[in-house]
Amino acid sequence: MPDGARSSRADAPLSARAEATRQRLLDAALVEFSAKGLAGARVDEIAARAGANKRMLYAHFGSKEELWLTVLEAAYAAKRAEERDLAVDALPPVEAMRRLVQFNFRYTAAHPEFVALLNQENLHRAAHLKRSGQVPAMYSPMLEALRGVLARGEAGGVFRHGVDAMQLYITILAVGHFYISNLHTLGTIFGAGLGSQAALAAREAHAMDVVLGYLRP
Repeated sequence: MPDGARSSRADAPLSARAEATRQRLLDAALVEFSAKGLAGARVDEIAARAGANKRMLYAHFGSKEELWLTVLEAAYAAKRAEERDLAVDALPPVEAMRRLVQFNFRYTAAHPEFVALLNQENLHRAAHLKRSGQVPAMYSPMLEALRGVLARGEAGGVFRHGVDAMQLYITILAVGHFYISNLHTLGTIFGAGLGSQAALAAREAHAMDVVLGYLRP
């Protein structure tokens, strides 16, 4: 679908009833897509779960692929909204880093559907995400805020110099995402219980030590 067609559909004002239907379709699609992926999910099942029909789904989203992208964008937006609420620019540098590591680890653990969507989109080599203008724009302010925290930490002598904000942010994401997304295989290899509260707390503490240890001057 051309970008213009997608934009006009997204920008068209909706009645309260139509907006409610659209949200039910998105909620239903999130459940189906996270469980079955883009290829395995069925439009009929999404519509039925939402109490709607396929005609309404296509009227709102145009295709299953556009619905997938909309769900993916909404999942990223929900995470970024909570991350922004941390207001790291208002915190002392070390506390800001602790909050970022803690938030990203706990968010990943609490939202397996987000992990599933990202894993599936990576299988598609981000073919759908590449068409999104929204998601990359969400992360520019995050990197700017992180650069500010790093600069304050450097000036205060609590962080090393020359840290790349993008690389650090990817590391913060990675130390949580890999653990959560591979709980079943890691648990089989190293023993059960990696998903217990105690194990998650230990992993979170380790992740914090890794990031703060790297940043130490």
